[in-house]
Amino acid sequence: MSQAQAQAQAHGPAPTAPASLRPADEASPAALQIDNLHAWYGESHVLHGVNLRVNPGETICLLGRNGAGRTTTLRAVMGLTSARTGSIRVFGTEVIGLPPHRVAPLGVGYCPEERGIFASLTTRENFLLPPELPTRFPGISADEIHALFPNLQERANSPGSRLSGGEQQMLAVARIFRTGARLLLLDEISEGLAPVIVQALGRAIIELKKKGYSVLLAEQNFRFSANLADRFYVMERGQIVLEIARAELDKNRAELKALLGV
Repeated sequence: MSQAQAQAQAHGPAPTAPASLRPADEASPAALQIDNLHAWYGESHVLHGVNLRVNPGETICLLGRNGAGRTTTLRAVMGLTSARTGSIRVFGTEVIGLPPHRVAPLGVGYCPEERGIFASLTTRENFLLPPELPTRFPGISADEIHALFPNLQERANSPGSRLSGGEQQMLAVARIFRTGARLLLLDEISEGLAPVIVQALGRAIIELKKKGYSVLLAEQNFRFSANLADRFYVMERGQIVLEIARAELDKNRAELKALLGV
């Protein structure tokens, strides 16, 4: 019996999401399809039957308060939780049970909230560190990235420890753009940043969408994501409790306010 199976048996089944929130079957494979996902950190059962779908070329925002399960969902896709059950398919390939180094080559780029900038390396060295993925999907060129984030070119020889928080966030996002990852998992990339940096990150996501990238944003900043995402999932206590298309935001404003405090 696998560790995930043992955890599920030990803790017992958790309720699944309502049928209305379950993803519909579609002919073409999703960039990301999550069905009935449960995840644990040690003995702590964090995700309880999560269902969501990111279609090719879509930008999806996963909203929720702190502790709702947004970061854990992204970490579960990458295989970074202690145990998982359910199904996670990346461009049609099941990844439950795969370690992170086998998930990434399927075309997944993950930008964690903690950024992971190496202080002893220069900006240029940090930028070039992740290898290009064997996806046949062209990464964004260095020239295009520097046009989006000119600070990175200006600070190319600066140690990572000398960059501002906003510059570090630009670098963390930029270095996965060039790898050729087709599905980008971006965790709280706007948190604590100056408005000018947040605007630059928003412009970058719009450019990614034009180029056919699929993006899953885990965000608490609703104002940042409102004009970027095609659809929104709201999480609470490890479950998806609401799914909204961008065109439906106004009529669901009261419910969003109750769930998020926006």
